Order: sequence, then C-alpha cells, then structure tokens
Amino acid sequence: MDGAEAAGRAPGAEDRGFPAHHAPRCGTPGELDALVTRCRACPRLVAWREEIAATKRAAFQDWDYWARPVPGFGPPDATVAVVGLAPAAHGGNRTGRMFTGDAAGDFLFAALHTVGLASQPSSVHAEDGLTLRGVRLTSPVHCAPPANRPTPEERDNCRPWLAAELDLLSPGLRAVVVLGGFGWQAVLPVLAEAGWRLPRPRPAFGHGAHVVLPATERRQELHLLGSYHPSQRNTFTGRLTMPMLVDVLREAATVGRPGRGEVADGDIG
Repeated sequence: MDGAEAAGRAPGAEDRGFPAHHAPRCGTPGELDALVTRCRACPRLVAWREEIAATKRAAFQDWDYWARPVPGFGPPDATVAVVGLAPAAHGGNRTGRMFTGDAAGDFLFAALHTVGLASQPSSVHAEDGLTLRGVRLTSPVHCAPPANRPTPEERDNCRPWLAAELDLLSPGLRAVVVLGGFGWQAVLPVLAEAGWRLPRPRPAFGHGAHVVLPATERRQELHLLGSYHPSQRNTFTGRLTMPMLVDVLREAATVGRPGRGEVADGDIG
C-alpha cells in the first residue's frame, strides 16, 4: 500500500501510488490525460525530464520545453491504439505531444498518413494542425527516460495509465499495434488483467506478429499486432522500412473498420 493511502489520504502527484489510485477512476481519455500530465511518481524520470528542459539542445534553445509526462494523442473513440516507447528527451518531452518532434515520430506519422490515419505526414509541434482519425498513440511510460531505458519499476508505476487508457477505448477498440519488444512486454499483462484471454505460451514479439484475442464475456475480439519500433537505429539500418510499417498499420486499420474492407492509401473517410 502506498504511504499516502496508508495514512488515509489519496496519493499526491509525487506519491508512487498516484497512477494506481487515480487512473482507474477516470471517466474519459481527456480526464486521464489531464492527470497523466501531473504525475511525478518516478523521481528519476522527473529529474531527467526537467534537467533536459533546463539544458536543452542547441537547436532548440528558443523552445520552452514541456518537461512533463506526455499524454496519449488521438480521438477518444479510436478503434486502433498504437503503443510504443516514447517520448524522446528532445521530442515529446519538448513538444508535449506523443511521438512529436523526433526522427522516430517523423517516420511513424509519415506511415500513418500513407495509410490515411493522419491528416498530414509530419508532426512538428502541438499546434501544427495535425489530427488523427481512428487511431490513438500512447506509451507504456509517459516520461522521457535516460538513455531511452525505463527501469522495470518505472514501467510498472506507469502501467495503470496504460491500463486505464485501453479500458476507456475498449468499447470500440479493435486493434492494438505495439512498436518494439519493450512495448510488447508492457502491453501483454495489461491485456490479460483487463479480461482478454492470451494464448499459452504468451505470444512472442516480432515484426508482423498478429494475434487475435477472442471475445469474452467482458471484452470483444481484439487484434494484437507487432512492429519494430521506428527508432533511428532500426530505420537507418533498414531493419524497419517504411513499407514494413505501412503494411502493419494498414492491417490494423482494416481490422479496425469491420465491414469496410481493405483500407486504401489516403483513405481517411
């Protein structure tokens, strides 16, 4: 039990139990997003995100860094969720929008636009007019971690936010695209605890992985798809190419729109 709850009070933003206490009580994604941005439950991540905002990168000296947890981005009725490790220190931690302002985000948004899920192929800042249709982006850890490596404790502290977000999306959610092995390992227990029945042994991560989780009394059928993360390491080496990512997103968009058939390039209607 968190110290605050043991003392008979709701955990504050700096208490480790803040996400676990508040996330399940949120009634809408907007309410959840507002609480996410207040969270200070992981001291190492708080110190790092604020240090980066103070020192800045030379190219961004004129920016007022966001320097808070970055909430999910996309409509509250999305039928597809994309989950991947983010934000970057000088990306989302600077711009305040998920996957925005770094090379990985550039790659991801170009692919989303190709499939018809984004209104434009780039995401530069939070007021650039970009909108998403039918898809919501989120992360298993909402703060930029040093060396892009959250600890297991930080991942677990943040898990209630992801669980609550997927639960709030669940009435219409049809597909979850997971970017990278870290995200895959974070998502599986969330889905299991939420009432989806995972196969045994648990499905292994791999690019192009596609697992159909059958409907239960509590949940409708859900498609779980895997893709390599669009990190610079993966895209520069050719481990992940644009056609590879587009194929996975197109498959997710197709199953996310039952009865509509295959999604064509540019179809955002």
